[in-house]
Amino acid sequence: MAVATDGQLIGTVLAVQANFYKVQLDQKDREIDPAHLPILLCTRRTRLKKIGQQVMVGDRVVVEEPDWAGERGAIAEVLPRTGQLDRPAIANVNQIMLVFAVADPPLEAYQLSRFLVKAEFTGWDVVLCLNKSDLISAQEQQEISDRLLAWGYQPLFISVQKSINIDQVLTYLSHKTTVIAGPSGVGKSSLINALIPDINLRVGEVSGKLARGRHTTRHVELFELPDGGLLADTPGFNQPDLDTQPEELVYYFPEVRKLLEVNHCRFGDCLHRDEPDCAVRGNWERYEHYLEFLEEAIARQTQLNQQADPESTLKLKTKGKGQSKYEPKLESKKYRRVSRKTQLQALQDLYQDSEE
Repeated sequence: MAVATDGQLIGTVLAVQANFYKVQLDQKDREIDPAHLPILLCTRRTRLKKIGQQVMVGDRVVVEEPDWAGERGAIAEVLPRTGQLDRPAIANVNQIMLVFAVADPPLEAYQLSRFLVKAEFTGWDVVLCLNKSDLISAQEQQEISDRLLAWGYQPLFISVQKSINIDQVLTYLSHKTTVIAGPSGVGKSSLINALIPDINLRVGEVSGKLARGRHTTRHVELFELPDGGLLADTPGFNQPDLDTQPEELVYYFPEVRKLLEVNHCRFGDCLHRDEPDCAVRGNWERYEHYLEFLEEAIARQTQLNQQADPESTLKLKTKGKGQSKYEPKLESKKYRRVSRKTQLQALQDLYQDSEE
């Protein structure tokens, strides 16, 4: 277990539940009795709560007052993060591994494109695994590979059921902290079970009616890989949020980044729609995806600006079942009710005027 020069214990938060944190202590130093378990269930110091210091899965933390018998401790400090993701909440990740299926459910280009843009937004390395490759022919694999190469990605075809290329997946994950993500039903939990045999994650089946998977992951947790490294499973979802700025969106498409290395748009604030002398608008497969994502980004930015503007003509109104929508504000001066004090003052002024 690693011991800092001042005698403090250093570890990584593997899971967060309520006000408790599962911390795995580093195993680089054997000054501590190796018989002690390297995982402690910790609380957070009151001082951290007072300063509003959040503790996230993946955080590197300083642990004090370990109770080896009770396997408990207290988090005294959160070390600086190299990066973080808010949804799901996780810190200090090196890469994202996207897992999709090539069949059952079928590979959807739009959905995959959306996940890839979200992954690029984090700034982390992206690894793309395509599961259930045993269900398609070698020719179909080649066609998919050529298509994704044009997008800027080299996919790794795997099959959890047939144990195809699982060892290559482990090579990508070795000694790194990786978030695994993708839509439900593509085999994420089965892949994690294959990578970490003792984990036994619950596996969901694909819904025949919708050709989509059932959700099997409820929270974020880091799991230790046999050959070193940590792997975080994330709740299954089919449409990740895109919270990028409109003008930055185009840079999350690798094929466009490559294009802009040799070509430039006429205007620096070009959004690549109908602007003249645009170097991006043209014949590339995901351009329609870009336009749809751009409209979404513009709409989101407009809503944020309206929320930040006190003079906005729209207001967010909550409807039933947690739904909300924007509605026009009423003209405040026209519909504002006059206070009783103001009414009495007006009557008093009127009375004085009549006496004069």
